[in-house]
Amino acid sequence: GMVALTVAAGLALGVAGCGGSGGDDKKPGASASASKSGGSNPSAQEGQSDEPLAEGKGPNGLDLKIMSAKRDSGGFVTVNGELKNDGSEAAVLSSQLTGNETEIMKNGQSFGGATLVDAKGKKRYYVLRDTDGRPLTTTGVQDVKAGDTISIFMQFPAPPASTTEVDFQLPTFSTASIKISG
Repeated sequence: GMVALTVAAGLALGVAGCGGSGGDDKKPGASASASKSGGSNPSAQEGQSDEPLAEGKGPNGLDLKIMSAKRDSGGFVTVNGELKNDGSEAAVLSSQLTGNETEIMKNGQSFGGATLVDAKGKKRYYVLRDTDGRPLTTTGVQDVKAGDTISIFMQFPAPPASTTEVDFQLPTFSTASIKISG
């Protein structure tokens, strides 16, 4: 009985710790600040490395750090990143980030314009969509306040297992070469 109580308490703490990191705009910025000064402890909680795989510069002081690109068993690649505003004013995100496909555009602001390019295989992979046509990306982000960092994700079909390096492209940002893990 005592072991079950300990496990239940641990799970409750884990859920509480995970649930609070994505809702409030101020918390991701605080998390990013803590990870810079706290060393490797925060990254162990996030399951990501301190060092980004790649970095892409965007307009208005926006900086996108690709933290992971992981191949999932279901045939997908999930790209996780941190979008930071290094500028002195709030940066309004361009509608170009959503892409120009009608189906994605009708679902609002997203990162649906992102692609992975396999130069060797000569293929381009677009963001996946659910059965209602919504892009499998972070959605609803209109702007990033000065100094703030937000966590974002995008999910793509996986290239062949032999393809481990691709170019990540997001409209208005510089292209970044990334290695796929998993």
